[in-house]
Amino acid sequence: MKASYIALAATLAATPVLAQEVDLPQADSDWYKAGQKRLDAELAQQPNTNTAKNVIIMIADGNGVATNYATRVFMGQQAGGYGDDYALPQEQFPSAGLVKTYNVNAQTPDSAGTGTAMMSGVKTDIGVLGVNANVNRGDCSTLPGNAVATASEVFTDLGKEVGIVTTTRVTHATPAAAYAHSVDRDFEASVPEGCSTQKDIADQLLEAMKAGRIDVAMGGGRRSFLPADATGDEGDDGRRQDGRNLIDAAKKMGAAYAWNAATAADLPTDGSAPILGLFESSHMAYEADREDEPSLSEMTRIALKNLQAKAGDNGFFMQIEGGRVDHANHGTNLARAVTDGAEFARTVALVDEMTNDEDTLIIVTADHSHGLAFNGYCGRGSNILGLCMQVNNEGIEALDEPNLAGDGKPYTAAVYGDGESSILAEGAPAGPDGGRPVVTQQEATALDYQQLALIPQDSESHSPADVAVYAKGPWSQLIDGQIEQNYLFNVMLHAATQ
Repeated sequence: MKASYIALAATLAATPVLAQEVDLPQADSDWYKAGQKRLDAELAQQPNTNTAKNVIIMIADGNGVATNYATRVFMGQQAGGYGDDYALPQEQFPSAGLVKTYNVNAQTPDSAGTGTAMMSGVKTDIGVLGVNANVNRGDCSTLPGNAVATASEVFTDLGKEVGIVTTTRVTHATPAAAYAHSVDRDFEASVPEGCSTQKDIADQLLEAMKAGRIDVAMGGGRRSFLPADATGDEGDDGRRQDGRNLIDAAKKMGAAYAWNAATAADLPTDGSAPILGLFESSHMAYEADREDEPSLSEMTRIALKNLQAKAGDNGFFMQIEGGRVDHANHGTNLARAVTDGAEFARTVALVDEMTNDEDTLIIVTADHSHGLAFNGYCGRGSNILGLCMQVNNEGIEALDEPNLAGDGKPYTAAVYGDGESSILAEGAPAGPDGGRPVVTQQEATALDYQQLALIPQDSESHSPADVAVYAKGPWSQLIDGQIEQNYLFNVMLHAATQ
């Protein structure tokens, strides 16, 4: 039998015979048929070499391959399936690859260095924005001569409108990488005394809006736009030390301003005015906790309508960040990570629906990964947030009995490498035997549950592991295989200028 299949393979290699014409014993298998359907779709693909009128990069912050998998299973299980066979919207894009995320001086990156790579085409040091690696972090004197052109500057020069939507502060690392030049990502509301070579990041955003390099900016971060003696729309305190109210300044230059769900709903969608939406003092709420503020998809819909209306035939560039996936991972709180990941996925589907593949390049990726890992051997349908259930050897769905570890206790499907929920931390909860605590399915699947971690840390840390990238639209075929993160910018610029 083995020899006959070797002969068959040699024949197929030499002769262009369609696979469905070959008589295989597995030809009636649903798995085989699904594989053939995918093959046919791939063979039918034709390279799209149109000019990308619009370029949209969507970044789920901290959404490494592991978190992406957890979100896939979570959404699939929420839809009533086993979860692992579910496909996120971005996973259905025709092009995909793996991205190396390191910074020039850091094996494990941060969002400033990775953001600059994607928004300029240049890898740089950890903690700096819109500059090359020749600067010294925090030293303003090293900025002159070391700035790189940001995405907002490049695409504005190409005649395009520019929009930024995020669930973090609009002055946070990833969104700021699209418009700011700073020797420190933390210079959001002020710069050190004697720093004359740059303005703070909030001020740079206002300047970019004045100059027409940013047309829409929506997210959190109100505190960086208000003086320290001022009170914000929700009773929050400002952080600016220069006494300036940048929100009032934005309004005076004609920007439409929103600070909650109601004012967001009243924003113009005809491109008649720049838009500044600041919906929290700091970061926006997690999707699971969101109340009086728009969701990522709602902000994106408003921003897209405005950019489409204003841009016309010239098109636009847009950066959309699901930023709080990262923060939930830092807290070893997988439930909130995947809930925000699911909202990001819905936003991907919305963007795809509101744009045309013929003229819009969409890239979906992450800036870096996290130390999320998965335990085995879980039966199919084990709740991704809960306990790892036993494999059913007589069926498909997992048994209603958890696997037990060497200590005789059940364990969750997911864990973290480090974080504040470490089992080794001083004062960490312990079981009656002094070992790790016993967790029930109800406890493990609660919204506030923190997956157990190994190494004690105040906050779970980033991981240097690769992240995935998915793409569709003009020149998306250039995203393939293993790539450096800065290459994404080269692809976006190439697609927009052909």
